[in-house]
Amino acid sequence: MKLSPSSHVDTFCRDNLPPFEQWPELLFTVPEVQYPEKLNCASELLDAVIAEHGPDRPCLHAPGEPSWSYGELLSRANQLARLLVDEFGIVPGNRVLLRGPNNPRLIACWFAVLKSGAVVVPTMPLLRPGELRTINEIGRIDLSLCDHRFTEDLLAADFPTPTAIYGGDGEDELFARAVTRAETFDNVATAADDVSMLAFTSGTTGRPKATMHFHRDVLANADTFSSYLLDPGPDDVFTGTPPIAFTFGLGGLVVFPLRVGASTVLIEKATPSELAGHIATFGATACFTAPTAYRAMLAAGDAAKLGTMKYAVSAGEHLPAGTWKEFKDETGISIINGIGSTEMLHIFVSAAGDDIRPGSTGFAVPGYVATVVDDSAKPVAPGVVGRLAIKGPTGCRYLDDPRQSNYVQNGWNITGDSFCTDDEGYFWYQARSDDMIVSSGYNIAAPEVEEAVLAHPDVAECAVIGVPDEARGSLVKAFVVLRAGPESGDGTSSGTRSGTSFGEAKIKELQDFVKQRIAPYKYPRAVQFIDELPRTASGKLQRFRLRDLA
Repeated sequence: MKLSPSSHVDTFCRDNLPPFEQWPELLFTVPEVQYPEKLNCASELLDAVIAEHGPDRPCLHAPGEPSWSYGELLSRANQLARLLVDEFGIVPGNRVLLRGPNNPRLIACWFAVLKSGAVVVPTMPLLRPGELRTINEIGRIDLSLCDHRFTEDLLAADFPTPTAIYGGDGEDELFARAVTRAETFDNVATAADDVSMLAFTSGTTGRPKATMHFHRDVLANADTFSSYLLDPGPDDVFTGTPPIAFTFGLGGLVVFPLRVGASTVLIEKATPSELAGHIATFGATACFTAPTAYRAMLAAGDAAKLGTMKYAVSAGEHLPAGTWKEFKDETGISIINGIGSTEMLHIFVSAAGDDIRPGSTGFAVPGYVATVVDDSAKPVAPGVVGRLAIKGPTGCRYLDDPRQSNYVQNGWNITGDSFCTDDEGYFWYQARSDDMIVSSGYNIAAPEVEEAVLAHPDVAECAVIGVPDEARGSLVKAFVVLRAGPESGDGTSSGTRSGTSFGEAKIKELQDFVKQRIAPYKYPRAVQFIDELPRTASGKLQRFRLRDLA
């Protein structure tokens, strides 16, 4: 395998790619993913679309804000790119962190970074200082662009590099500084295999991994899953709830619509019922969200608001057959289920239209191949549960991380999911193969939550599992062993008591403590105090016994 000549001046990303022998086998079997050697994904998604469809087409919508046309997005992205280069000294290959909720300004920043040839590092706006410091340790951030409402934790992370603030008022606001710049910019002619983005996983071992995605990768999922299964057009309107820091959101809310000249509704935060209202207001035709949101929209009586929708895409957690059938009965819409990963960028197994089998995930998306293998990486027979293995035009490349050899084995991407197939070749999800908890579409690493709980001075031991929950799919539950002696918060000693109703004040104290250390959506919504954690004779935690107890 050989990489093409890089346009990166800062070679950090190229220098930290895994060795070629640890890469998955990459497949370019469909014509749509056979890209030229020079490729800038921002040019393809914006400049090239304007060349075909013109600058006046609607592009970005946001509740309560004026819509942006393609031409307006191009002008602002170009001005920002000039500012990044001229004032901040950004050179191709530098890493630029983005921190903010989904809105047009965030998308303009995303495009500006890529146009300048730099590497975009999108992050969840709720990450805490410790989490941000870890991202900086791994990715060596050169500049941060932050929404003015989310600066406190980023500044507390004390990065040694500059932070520029956007949104709000003041002469120092990023867009105000950029407005005097020319509205044209010569996009850096990056290589198709130059790294365009570092997308961070949720971290199944408590420390996230930086997945390295090339410029061609950003387009590949649009040219496979979106093109073959959705087949959207310029008049479609996309929307959904996942932040663009989740590659599910980046694809569904940015890359897929802009690839075909369509528009997208960017929502900073919305309940499922509010999402249904936005779908009705903007006439959205495509929605990307988790199964829990689709269930909640039905429960709230919002089915009538979804009449404009053609595509309802579900990922992030298993879509039960019952949810699919109920949604179909009430709306007439067949939810398109799918599984993807941060390592692969987006969905690689799915089905649409008449190919859907409720409860099944589907087939390999055109351009990908999928199989189920045993622990020796040998394919198993239909009906036998094993590990899901994937190959395609995208694949796992961790930034300088020994866990590369865990994910890539014998040329296959081993996703960490347990599946089986049936005699027709459909893939049926069984469970996660690791300790990842998927709750309301969010990936939450049990070890990370455990580490946060254990930092409390009253906690001696902690183990976290996911427990079934009708509303969220799974619920984060912490089993906690308190140190001898501390007060529970209700005036009683908590050293020898156990049970789910014991120490409600202490439970709230622990939950609030965790929310201050990691993103709030990760906190344990259920806490149970026990006298000791179940372990084997060798000291290994027996999580299955905790699941039985739960």
